[in-house]
Amino acid sequence: MQQGSVQLELPRPTGPYAVGVGTLHLTDWDRTDPWVPSAGPRQLSVSMFYPARHDTGEPAPYMTLGEAQGFVATRIPPGTGVQPQDVMAIKTYAYTDAKAASGKFPLVVLSPGFENPRATLTSLATDLASHGYVVALVGHTYEDSGETLADGSTPGCTLCAGGAPDTLPDSRAKDVSFVLDRLTGHHPAWRLAHLIDRDRIGMAGHSAGGESALTAMAEDQRILAGVNMDGQFDPPVPADKLQGRAFLLLGKQSDHSAGGGETSWGKTWARWDGYKPWLAVAGASHASFTDVPILGAEIGLPVPPGMTTSPARGAQLTREYVGAFFDQTLKGIHQPLLDGPSSANPEVLFQHP
Repeated sequence: MQQGSVQLELPRPTGPYAVGVGTLHLTDWDRTDPWVPSAGPRQLSVSMFYPARHDTGEPAPYMTLGEAQGFVATRIPPGTGVQPQDVMAIKTYAYTDAKAASGKFPLVVLSPGFENPRATLTSLATDLASHGYVVALVGHTYEDSGETLADGSTPGCTLCAGGAPDTLPDSRAKDVSFVLDRLTGHHPAWRLAHLIDRDRIGMAGHSAGGESALTAMAEDQRILAGVNMDGQFDPPVPADKLQGRAFLLLGKQSDHSAGGGETSWGKTWARWDGYKPWLAVAGASHASFTDVPILGAEIGLPVPPGMTTSPARGAQLTREYVGAFFDQTLKGIHQPLLDGPSSANPEVLFQHP
């Protein structure tokens, strides 16, 4: 593919609102960066998606140039012809400087998988915002292909060579609690913080981000509901810290079926009380819950082994079930989709350990 020859795009959001987006650069002056102490205080970049008015704002880039350069260099196979400018120009259906809709909305924090930049959960973020959520999509610095910081630098993945350390979920939980402090405190860092209903907060994550969602819930009582999208639990979270709050397990069938070879879900599921649906998606891959397969298909990359659910279908199911879970747990709206198997979604298998 030659530069500019294909317009890459994400699925269009399905809710009634348009989607606005802006970037927050936050510094935790009370915490030294856990991975690169010489860098000083922990710095984070957070994409803030919000319900907006239609026909306002300008199309938002998918990534900064620095982030796109890191993503192309480390996450896209050579020979595709994809350039950083192609990645920046991916159509997101989110708009910078869009005028906010009226009202207060639940807040959902999203945490990406290890090695994947925060932008790879943009499809889910835009869909949630279109259905009336504020979404804080957190970039965990030094844990992926690059997050552009306030000074314009885009440090890469310090941890990638050695793999994710056992302390990663604890560190991400601290990142998330700090972000919540800065969004919901007396002097919030975000100019649209008035949109946030501070009493209705959830979190979802993919892979390491999904594992970290449960850790963050255990450490921060403000998070009322969580979602793990295909992330292994290690080490286990003390069940007594969860206090019956709701949690959704959503993963690929090949790894995350009840009684299957990957046992951390079954052990963790059994440890806590409360609303805890467990859904296994037949034909999904580990990446099916992210933007990555959609973009891979658009540039002609081969389908991952064992993946029979199309990238577009994977995104649709992720959006539907994660959205339904938060509608039920944060908005109090009963969702029949979560009551049991659906003939419309035969790939989604309800697990009953």
